[in-house]
Amino acid sequence: MPVVHVPGTRLSRWVENFIARHGESVLVVHDGQLQGRARDGSHFSVALPFGCRHDGGPSVEALLEAVTLPERWGVLLVRKGGFAVARLEGDRVVGSKVGQRHVQGRSKAGGQSQQRFARRRDNQARQAYEAAAEHAARLLAGLAGPVVIGGDRAALAEVLAHPSLRDLATRDLHGEVPEPRRAALEAAIDQAQQLVVTVHNA
Repeated sequence: MPVVHVPGTRLSRWVENFIARHGESVLVVHDGQLQGRARDGSHFSVALPFGCRHDGGPSVEALLEAVTLPERWGVLLVRKGGFAVARLEGDRVVGSKVGQRHVQGRSKAGGQSQQRFARRRDNQARQAYEAAAEHAARLLAGLAGPVVIGGDRAALAEVLAHPSLRDLATRDLHGEVPEPRRAALEAAIDQAQQLVVTVHNA
């Protein structure tokens, strides 16, 4: 089923468009989410960000009133040769760092030349992960709130293996993450605060 992220300011319009497409819908609260069920069999579920539960009334207004951000949380994006990290208090960024390090691509050479190239490439990648881990530890170490992570799984595992980062409570960012530049970090921060809507079209 498709999953979309919707800012709170656009949720009312999104629900109105769903009703316009599928007909009169009934809103209910089930399993901590706001759900809409249309006459044609289509339905949707809206989850609060950061895995929070909604136990209030079955309306968009009640759901939006329940949206709260962690007091302190973070974002960490890592790909080979690049990283982006931010520490936040509510919706305010209190510290961030974006960095890139050159990691060579794959070589088509063979034999010893290829082996030397591979060793050099591995060393470059390791140095990039170490730099990312140092900056992430400086900004995120001791953080009690969640850290939203995205990027290359192997690269993330290398960075999160840092002793100061092992106990972080991580949450996966939905979808593909581009190269971790400033724009990608800002987009990830924005997405993490949005409502998560799962849609089933009959």
